[in-house]
Amino acid sequence: MTNSTPSLPALSPLPALSPLPALMPRRRLHRATFCAAAVYNVVWGLYSGLDPQWVFRFAGMTPMEHPVVFATVGMVIGLYGVVYAEVARRPERGFMLALVGLLGKIFGPIGLAFMIATGQWPPRTVLVILTNDLIWWIPFGLYLLDSWPYYRADLFGGWPFVSDDE
Repeated sequence: MTNSTPSLPALSPLPALSPLPALMPRRRLHRATFCAAAVYNVVWGLYSGLDPQWVFRFAGMTPMEHPVVFATVGMVIGLYGVVYAEVARRPERGFMLALVGLLGKIFGPIGLAFMIATGQWPPRTVLVILTNDLIWWIPFGLYLLDSWPYYRADLFGGWPFVSDDE
């Protein structure tokens, strides 16, 4: 009499990763994009910190009673510039940073659409969203597509593809 206990199925190993090129596709384009985004965000953030009423004047809105609130928004946007500079410096390692940036550039227009729809902000403020958010959707999305394999490789098997000496 043989003892035949059912065997458990073997756990499959993590998916095999094919070696990636050391440098990602369209690297120069992505570096230029994130350098431009870094400069744009730092300048926008500094200007908004120094003149927090500018958007309200531009849109013909009543000035804020507490402009430090908008100055703080400017500081956060300026700090995104530092994040984008890091993506430009090491594009093969910036997937998550760029994803957070793109999500902000998606949720910002959603919030503004709500503010316009409820009459809290005038339609003219859409111009701010065009330069802050919408123009970056395609280049950030393209970057995320190109950087995903590098992020995935980092998650599933370390980082054997790019040296730290670059």
